[in-house]
Amino acid sequence: MHFSLLVFACVLCGSTLALNNGLMRTPPMGWLAWERFRCDIDCQNDPKNCISENLFMDMADRLSEDGWRELGYVYINIDDCWSSMERDENGRLQPDPKRFPGGIHKLARYMHDRGLKLGIYGDMGTHTCGGYPGTTLDKIQIDAQTFADWEVDMFKFDGCYSNATEQEQGYPLMSKALNATGRPIGYSCSWPAYVGGLPPKVNYTQLGEICNLWRNYDDIQDSWDSVLNIIDWFFDNQDALQPAAGPGRWNDPDMLIIGDFGLSLDQSRSQMALWSIMAAPLFMSNDLRTISSGAQSILQNKIAIGINQDAMGMAGRRILKEKSGIEVFWRPLSNNASALVFFSRRTDMPYRYTSSLRQLNFTTGSYKIIDVFTGKMASLKDSTDFVVSVNPSGVVMWYVSAPARMNLNHLHIFSYITQR
Repeated sequence: MHFSLLVFACVLCGSTLALNNGLMRTPPMGWLAWERFRCDIDCQNDPKNCISENLFMDMADRLSEDGWRELGYVYINIDDCWSSMERDENGRLQPDPKRFPGGIHKLARYMHDRGLKLGIYGDMGTHTCGGYPGTTLDKIQIDAQTFADWEVDMFKFDGCYSNATEQEQGYPLMSKALNATGRPIGYSCSWPAYVGGLPPKVNYTQLGEICNLWRNYDDIQDSWDSVLNIIDWFFDNQDALQPAAGPGRWNDPDMLIIGDFGLSLDQSRSQMALWSIMAAPLFMSNDLRTISSGAQSILQNKIAIGINQDAMGMAGRRILKEKSGIEVFWRPLSNNASALVFFSRRTDMPYRYTSSLRQLNFTTGSYKIIDVFTGKMASLKDSTDFVVSVNPSGVVMWYVSAPARMNLNHLHIFSYITQR
C-alpha cells in the first residue's frame, strides 16, 4: 500500500469528534512530578525533593529560564499527595497547609507570571491512589469549580477506589463540570487504564468527545524494561489506538523518564523518538535542577519536538518487524512530509540495516532526509539503497520531505532547526 492511501484511510478512521474546549490541538508538553518525586511528603528531612510549593516553583523557574518554555514545555503538573487529608468546612479540597502555605491559587499565579500553566491531580473515587481525599460523584461540581477558582489550567483525573459504574458516570460528568466553569481546563482521563485500555471496554469515540488526553495503560517506571513494555503494548494494539489520536485528543503512554536513573542515552533517544511517533504528550518527570547536558539535549531536540507537535496530529505506526531485531516506525506529517524511526531491540552491538524508501512503500521521487539526532542532511531517491547503523536499544530517526517542496512547505519543522 502506498503511504498516500494509508494516510487517507487513517484520516477516515480518525475522524471522531474532539472535546470542544479548543485546547491541546497538539500534544501537551511540560513537567509532571510523579515518577521522579512520587509521594515524598517529608519536607523536614528532604526539603528539596518533597511535594511542596517550593518544588513546583523550582521547576517553574527552570522551565522559564533554561529554554524549555520556548520549546513548548509549558505545563507544571502537580500529581498525588498535594492535598490536606480533610476537605475544608465548605466541602472543598484544600492543599496541605505546611507544604503549600501560599495555596494553589498563588502557585497558579506564579506559573502564569512566567508564561507557564499549572496542572493538578484528583481521583474519581473515595480516595486518591495515595490515600488523600478523592472526588466522589457528589463532589464533582464543587471540585471542578474549585480548580477553576484557583486558575488551574489542566486536571488529571485518576481512578483509584472507584468501580466501573462510578467511572462510567464520573468521567463524563467531570468533563461537563469543567466546561461549565467557563475556564479552559485541559482534561486528562485515566479511565481507559482501569478497564484494560482497549475496545470494546473502551469507547475511544466517546473519550475523544469528553477528554483531551487519556492514560491507556500502566504507569511507567524508571527502567528500560518498563519503556519497552509500554512500546510493545501500544504498537501491538496500534490498530485500535492509532485512530483515536488527533488534535485535542491524545493517547498518553505516560511520562518521559529521560534524565532520571534507568535509561542510557541511546535508550533516552529511543523514548523521545517513539513518543514523538505516537504523537504522545511530552511530560517530563525528572529533576530539571540537576539534569545532565546529554539528557537535556535529547529533550530539547527541536526537530523531534517539531515532529511530535505536527499540526496534522496523526499518530504513527510500526510498519516493519525484522528478524534482525530492527523495527521501523512511520508517522505522516503535514505537507506530505513524514518521520521514520529505525529502532533496535538488539543488545549485542550496532546493527547495519539496509533498505530503501521504495521498500518502505514511499512513492517515486527524490526526498530530503534530516537525521533528527545528528542534524545531518542528505538527498535520497526512493530507489536508492541506504544503510543506517542502529545502536543496541537505540534509534536512528529521520525527518523526510521532498526537496522541491521543502523550502516553502516545511518551515514548521525547519524553524526548530534554525532557532538553535
